[in-house]
Amino acid sequence: MIARRLPRIFLALGLALALSPGALAQSAYPNRPVKILVGFTPGTAPDLAARILADRFSEVWGTPFVVEDVPGAGSNVATERVAKAAADGTTLLMGGNPSLVINPSLYEKLPFDPVRDFAPISQVFIAANVLAVPVESPVKSVAELVALAKAQPGKLSYAHAGVGTSQHLGAELFKYMARLDIAAVPYRGSTALMPDLLAGRVNMSFANIVNVLPLAREGKLRALAITSRKRSALAPELPTMAESGFPGFEAVPWFGLLAPAGTPQDIVDKLHTETVKTLALPEVRRKFEELGLEPIGNTPAEFAAAIRKETPEWAKVIKDAGIRLGN
Repeated sequence: MIARRLPRIFLALGLALALSPGALAQSAYPNRPVKILVGFTPGTAPDLAARILADRFSEVWGTPFVVEDVPGAGSNVATERVAKAAADGTTLLMGGNPSLVINPSLYEKLPFDPVRDFAPISQVFIAANVLAVPVESPVKSVAELVALAKAQPGKLSYAHAGVGTSQHLGAELFKYMARLDIAAVPYRGSTALMPDLLAGRVNMSFANIVNVLPLAREGKLRALAITSRKRSALAPELPTMAESGFPGFEAVPWFGLLAPAGTPQDIVDKLHTETVKTLALPEVRRKFEELGLEPIGNTPAEFAAAIRKETPEWAKVIKDAGIRLGN
């Protein structure tokens, strides 16, 4: 009698476990609004990419995905908030190489560990930076900019989007390679620096292509070179920094979607699958291309490997260039 009842008992137990709150939450994900935090200001590349994904996720799953911009400390503020959030998939990060790869070499101590505290989902895009000057500037090439800076040591200034960003490191790498004395002026994101760059209150900036290209085409800024290893299909007329006399120069930001460490694997897998599907959509790829963004869509393992690989590479650049947090 007891033997006959055992299978029923096990079946009932299995059903109870399957219907437990935790299991229900995972299988029904997303069953609550989800926030995607971005460590930069509205209108920047990670913000725009996050909004494209959020709109698609909301449409597919019928649950609101909301982008929240939390700039500050080279995107450390947003990154820390997600690292300490509940590991239930309701708080995600559009995080990039500034906080995940570069900042560990700039800050003595971070309130998060880029490897330990996150579950990578997928890298989303790579974007180039553009060396730009005000349209009233007398320089029309990188070589002329170098000559002007050498003639006026300590007199010129560059704007950057925050300590540890690729725009900041790109400018410092430029200074190091050309042996220039140029003052750094930090801002809270690429869009925040644009008014001063347009007005000529700063002399140059390695700003994101998303922000520079439209203004350059309107004749409001002068673009001199691009920071990727090869020319951009969006602006093929722009030489690379390597072509402009700086072999090996590259300062390109990438961003990807991450969840707090400990997020259930089925939630990570679900987000990864939908991210890759979204990035493959022709209309999404068209939007990305219009913004100067190159979609990626790799696996969580490949994303994690990129973080581990690039951290020591950027550490060497930072050390060789003598870059300090106060720059």
